[in-house]
Amino acid sequence: MNASPPALDSADTDLSASSSASRVDFLRAVLALGVGGFAIGTGEFVIMGLLPEVASDIAVTIPQAGHVISAYALGVVIGAPVLAVLAAGWGRRALLIALMAVFAAGNFASAMAPGYMSLNLLRFATGLPHGTYFGVAALVAATLAPPGRRARAVGLVMLGLTGATLVGVPIAAWLGQLFGWRAAFVFVGVIALIAVVLLRRDIPDLAAPAGASPWRELGALKRKQVWFTLGIGAIGFGGMFSVFSYIKPTLIEVAGLPLGGVPFVLALFGLGMVAGNIVGSRLADKSLMRTIGGLLVYAALVLAVFTFAAHNVFTAAFNVFLIGTTVAIGPALQIRLMDVAGDAQTLAAALNHSAFNMANALGAWLGGVAIAAGLGWTSTGWVGALLALAGMGVFWWAVTSARASERPDATQRAPNAS
Repeated sequence: MNASPPALDSADTDLSASSSASRVDFLRAVLALGVGGFAIGTGEFVIMGLLPEVASDIAVTIPQAGHVISAYALGVVIGAPVLAVLAAGWGRRALLIALMAVFAAGNFASAMAPGYMSLNLLRFATGLPHGTYFGVAALVAATLAPPGRRARAVGLVMLGLTGATLVGVPIAAWLGQLFGWRAAFVFVGVIALIAVVLLRRDIPDLAAPAGASPWRELGALKRKQVWFTLGIGAIGFGGMFSVFSYIKPTLIEVAGLPLGGVPFVLALFGLGMVAGNIVGSRLADKSLMRTIGGLLVYAALVLAVFTFAAHNVFTAAFNVFLIGTTVAIGPALQIRLMDVAGDAQTLAAALNHSAFNMANALGAWLGGVAIAAGLGWTSTGWVGALLALAGMGVFWWAVTSARASERPDATQRAPNAS
C-alpha cells in the first residue's frame, strides 16, 4: 500500500523533468531562430536611418538612395518563392544555416560596395534568403510549440525581427554615424555569423515533410485564399514603410529633432514593434480574422495622424511608437497562410515575407513619389493611410469570397439532412 505513492511520485517527477527539458529545448531553438531574425531585422531597417549618409557617400539624392531599400525588398520578394521551392526537400536546420550564411556574406559585400549600382545589386542579393529564412523558422517554431500557441511561437521568432528595431537598429545607426554607413552592414554580418553557430547547435535536425517536392509547394499558388492573404500584407502593410523609410529627414526637417535624437526615436519605433508583436500574436491565437481586420483599421488611423503629429518632436515620437505597433498583423497573417496553404506550407510561409517586402518596396516607392512631387515629408502619412485602407479592401474581399465558397456546401448538405 505504501509502495504505490513513491512510484507515482517518481513517474510524475520523470514527466515533469521531461516536460521541463522539452521547454528548455524549445526556448533554446526559438532563441537561435530569433538571433537570425535579429540579424535580418537590423540589416533591413538600419538603412532607413542612414539614407542621408548613403546618399552623400554615393552621390545621389535621398529619394534615389531609397531605391536601395526597394532593391533589398525585391530580393526578398523574388528569393522567398524561388528558394522555398528549390529547397523543398532540404532538412530544416541545414536550410536555415545555408540561408543565414548567404545573408552574412551579402552584408559584408554590401559594406564594400563602390557605388550606387553595385550597392543596389548587392542589397538585392542579400534580400534573397530573407523570406525563406523566416518562413522556415516560423514552421519550425510552430512545429515545436505547445498546442494552441502557434501564433505565440511564431511571435517569439518574430520578436528577433522586432527586437532588432529596438536594439540592433539604434546600435547599427550609431555605428553608421560614427564610422560611416558601411560599418552598420559589417555589424549585421557579424550577428548573422553568430546566428549560424546557434542554429547549428540548438535547432533539431528536422527532416522535410514526407513527399515534399517543388511541384507540391507550387500547389499553394492555386489557392485563392493564399493570394488574398498575400495581398493584405503586400498592400495593407505598405503604409508603415511609406512613413518609416523617410523618418529621419522628416523628423529633422519637420519636427526639428536634433540629429542626436534620431537613435532614440528609432528605439521607440522598435519598442512599438516589440509591443505590437507580443499583443498581436496573443490576439491572433484567440480570434485570427478579427485581429487582421481590426489591425488594418488601426494602422490607417495611426498613419493618418502622423501627418499632423510630425510637426512636434514629442507627438511625432509617440506616433512613431504607435506606427511600430502596426507590425502586430505579422504573426496573424503568417498563421492565416499556414491555415489556407494545405500541404504547401514552406512556400506559403516564405511568401508571407515576400508580401511584407513587397509592402516595403511599394511603401518606400510611393512615399518617395509623394515627396518628389512636392507634397512634403509628411505626405507619407496620407500615403500610408491609403495603403492600409486598400489592404482593408482586400481583407473584405477575402472574407466575402470565403463565405461565398462555403454556401454551396451548405446547400448540398441540406437535402441529405432532411
